[in-house]
Amino acid sequence: MPILDSAVRAMREAEKLVGNPGSIHDDGVKASRSLENSRARIAAELGCKPGEILFTSGITESNNLAILGYAKKVEFLRSDLSSEDGSASGGKGFQGRTLENTHWLTTSIEHASVLACFLHIKDMGGNVSFVKPDAHGIVSATAFKKELREETAFVSLGWANNEIGVIQPIAEISRVIHEHEKKHGSTIIFHSDAGQAPLYLPASAHSLGVDLLSIGAAKLYGPHGIGALFKNDRAELAPIILGGGQELGLRSGTENVALAAGFAEAFNCVARERASESKRLAYLRDMLAEGLASQITGIVINGDTKHTLPHMLNISVPDIAGEYFVLSLDRACIFISTKSACGEGTEKSSRVVAALMGEPWRAQNSLRFSLGRETAEGDIKEAIKECVAIVARLQLR
Repeated sequence: MPILDSAVRAMREAEKLVGNPGSIHDDGVKASRSLENSRARIAAELGCKPGEILFTSGITESNNLAILGYAKKVEFLRSDLSSEDGSASGGKGFQGRTLENTHWLTTSIEHASVLACFLHIKDMGGNVSFVKPDAHGIVSATAFKKELREETAFVSLGWANNEIGVIQPIAEISRVIHEHEKKHGSTIIFHSDAGQAPLYLPASAHSLGVDLLSIGAAKLYGPHGIGALFKNDRAELAPIILGGGQELGLRSGTENVALAAGFAEAFNCVARERASESKRLAYLRDMLAEGLASQITGIVINGDTKHTLPHMLNISVPDIAGEYFVLSLDRACIFISTKSACGEGTEKSSRVVAALMGEPWRAQNSLRFSLGRETAEGDIKEAIKECVAIVARLQLR
């Protein structure tokens, strides 16, 4: 995603602040004020308090801090299990817990930065389960409810899938989790990787009912290299990066004041345009889907266009490898992908599309079209024309 011009200007202005925000001299105080202003602006968009926002290097680090930070907290406190009231073990949510006797729940279609954390927890002795989506990619509250156990300690579910764009019922699943907590007198920390969802969906962390929410500027037309983690009081974490104890002691390292300014400006801007841009992109996405389906036989849409982000279309074309399509369109200056950028070049097929349990060729031939602020109706018509031409050329061979 290109960085918004206004975000670039905000970064350039903040770059003039040369002080370390942790210093008490005048330059440091000015840098600290800028940083805290950025934090407050981001918190306002998430409907939370500034003190509930921690800056990170991006969504991957936010996911790691949320998931492994909680696991590390559990491990740190296993020596305090004798505490009857839980006070010595960081609160009642940790009483009697170790990785070996806790259950960690996520889905089979999460981003690699989430799945890798859960697999690491499994390697360390934690009990990990993966909820499967339905044929449209939706993970229902009913499916989650069936997998919850008395020893479930942590749940992670992406707000909207990064490959097929399907929006998950986060608030509904949160209610199921809280009902389970009341029934068993337990504490379950609920984390969500927000991804690109805040571009098109109102992003109130408290309304979603999550304890931890990962966001990144690069997904919001902001700069690369900075993200944030919303953390409420229920979620007690241990740091995974050690040092000077910045960001409430959970993320050491001198904060990047300029990137934070660009992040806040971009988030504010896309939030103002959220409704109109969502409507415009949904129209273009439907035009693309209808144009391709009407002219190319056998196309399958992966996901559910009724419950998906408006800018994303994932399709599979029979008998044509996704990589061939991507490279052919690249020559026409049309840039798409076959799967998550994190899996390009390393995975032969889409893990997410495979989880939908359709024909095997769908995962191997999947194509992900992502529309954006610069996408116009003419671009959609050109993309349809080029896709049809690619199929026609292959059929003549």
